[in-house]
Amino acid sequence: MTAKGQSIRFDEGDVRQMGRAAGGVRGILVKKGDEVVSAEVIPVANEKNASLLIVMSKGYGKHTKIGEYKIQGRGGSGIKTAEVTPKTGQIIGAKVVTGDLKEEELVVVSKKGQVIRCTIGEIPSLGRATQGVRVMKLREGDSIASMVAL
Repeated sequence: MTAKGQSIRFDEGDVRQMGRAAGGVRGILVKKGDEVVSAEVIPVANEKNASLLIVMSKGYGKHTKIGEYKIQGRGGSGIKTAEVTPKTGQIIGAKVVTGDLKEEELVVVSKKGQVIRCTIGEIPSLGRATQGVRVMKLREGDSIASMVAL
């Protein structure tokens, strides 16, 4: 997942084992001015129920069924996972959630110390190329610092 909304799904077996000093392999082709903000492993046992939860810097978020992300070859530019706009801000984090969304919780922290905790089930499941909904109302000049799903 990149800050500007691109994501790629590929088979874990496409990443070969290497030594510590190796440079690794390319997971996603990142465009100029973009950066990777998250990488997740989807548990095979829960793949059908899994969703990708994302939170954006201006308080917006959503979750999308993993089935909407087709498996591609490693190293491509990926597909659009969110409509990143000046209104939503860039993506700051993503997490694969597999349990009961009415029981799993999301904690979001702003740069100025504001904290919100809600169940992931309160956030609507939306398609890939959508902006999401407001998860946290921020004060003037504040933005999201981090998020964690519990």
